[in-house]
Amino acid sequence: MPTLTRPARALLGSAAAATLLLTGACANSNSAAQGAAGSAPASAGAVEPTGDIPEITGSTLVLRVDYTGGFVTPAMLATRLPMISVYADGRVITEGPTTKQYPGPALPNLQVQHLEAADVNVLVERARSAGVQNGVDLGQPGVADAQTTRFTLLTEQGVQTVEAYALAEASGGNSGLSAGQVRDRDLLSDLITALSDLQTTLGPGRVKEAVDYQPAEIAGVAMPWQQAEGDPAQTETPWPGPALPGKPLGEGLEMGCVSADAQAAKDVLAAAQNATAITPWTSAGKKYTVQLRPLLPDEHSCDDLMKRA
Repeated sequence: MPTLTRPARALLGSAAAATLLLTGACANSNSAAQGAAGSAPASAGAVEPTGDIPEITGSTLVLRVDYTGGFVTPAMLATRLPMISVYADGRVITEGPTTKQYPGPALPNLQVQHLEAADVNVLVERARSAGVQNGVDLGQPGVADAQTTRFTLLTEQGVQTVEAYALAEASGGNSGLSAGQVRDRDLLSDLITALSDLQTTLGPGRVKEAVDYQPAEIAGVAMPWQQAEGDPAQTETPWPGPALPGKPLGEGLEMGCVSADAQAAKDVLAAAQNATAITPWTSAGKKYTVQLRPLLPDEHSCDDLMKRA
């Protein structure tokens, strides 16, 4: 994994624009697929970090939009994918098109694109201008069972987070929100629109063609397998990873989570190529349904998933 040549002090900002500058180049970019970003010039009048900023590597999360809560199953809460994740080395990971075929594939269609450092900065400044900062009050609209949209941004002041409950569902005068809260929510909705179409936002040719994301680690949420009425017959498949069901996900839930890295992750990914979302996986004489979740560069265990659920 290429790393930026500077640690936390690589996060510098213009005193005027407060722009996040990834001034350290990815020093050892030995693979085009890794998509290490090039150097961005340091600006005059840089400010010192004032918050808790991690050491910056290529896998440091810079910007993310993801979702929490909502009326979904516990397994979906644990395995839900972010809308977009942008990393310090320019990687942008999103979920690609999905098939309507049933049963669907065992693995989600994760795609990775690559940006230059200057374009990462453009997205950071766009998120900052949209109001992604700690302490923003977006109100609590009277909508039941909606999900919360969470925005995470790394700045020279540290990690900034803002959460908007029912962002898509609540708007206008009947939402119970103040005019200022509606305005702030509209800015965040516009940010989602911009992040959903990077070619338009950044300009033609600025975003490299998407390729399949190849995870180094993978998690699986396991629950007892049951044959649902009307489901097509499935072939039992030996589970090649850590023993199922794994670490319990919650009291009273018949499900657990396991994670695999190194060779075990490769074995799970290889077996999943011939599996579906309802494949009965066998482990220690029992059958399980396993929802597979490739781990992103800043994730390394089931605990990371549960922290964001």
